[in-house]
Amino acid sequence: MNDIMRNIYLITILTLRETFSRKIFIAFFAISTLSLITMGIILASVDVESFMSFFGQKAQNNEIILSEILSGLKLMIVSPLFGFGLFLSIFSVSSLVPNMLEKGNIDLLLSKPVARYQIIIGKFLGGTLVVFINIAYLVIGMWILFGIKFGIWETAFLYSIPMITFTFAVLYSLIIIVGILTKSSILAMMLSYIIFIIISPILAFRENFYPLIDSKATEIIIDVLYYIVPKTSELGTQMSDLSISGGIDDFQPILTSLAFMILILYFSIIIFNKKDY
Repeated sequence: MNDIMRNIYLITILTLRETFSRKIFIAFFAISTLSLITMGIILASVDVESFMSFFGQKAQNNEIILSEILSGLKLMIVSPLFGFGLFLSIFSVSSLVPNMLEKGNIDLLLSKPVARYQIIIGKFLGGTLVVFINIAYLVIGMWILFGIKFGIWETAFLYSIPMITFTFAVLYSLIIIVGILTKSSILAMMLSYIIFIIISPILAFRENFYPLIDSKATEIIIDVLYYIVPKTSELGTQMSDLSISGGIDDFQPILTSLAFMILILYFSIIIFNKKDY
């Protein structure tokens, strides 16, 4: 067991180092830093009393109102962060598996005393770790800026870190299996974007289209697709709710997306084991 964990850890660290060498991590970090600097400048130029008077309130007597206004501001930050963060994350890691499968790279990797399933798990954890570190850096930075400026330290905002990371991990599992099957980073990236931007939002509102569909069989097919495809749209909504209220009402999107991720990783390992390199 110790050897297994050590091998997975080494592959994870090698993946992290690869993102450093290819400037993926640094570019991600630079964008996050620029966002924090911009927000810091904006907050530094805002006077709290003027800010409250803009909403017709007095800050010293309306801490609850201020908290609600800040929740709205945080929501304005979290929602774009979810979309832009995932968009950038998918772009950042889409080439990790295809690069690994290039002649020379895969030969060297398979010559090591490392099981193939350990390689897949390590690649998955490494790519997810890259995104987690950058998202955590950005969100915690925003949280600190708001806390210092307004004196309100609501931890619910930090819940967006695991939610964004989890949503990315679900899509990353898809990137891995497409990368193994096709060795194409572009195809893996495009498929992830299509699910994230088009298919998942459409399926989330599938019931609104049912009155326009005459075939019951078509409705059943759409329902099946809904439960199979990762629910990035619902996860984004849940992340916003969780970041503001700190609670989740429906765990179905999380559990079904988790099942999708586990199954895709399982099939990725099976396919990778059968491939001849």
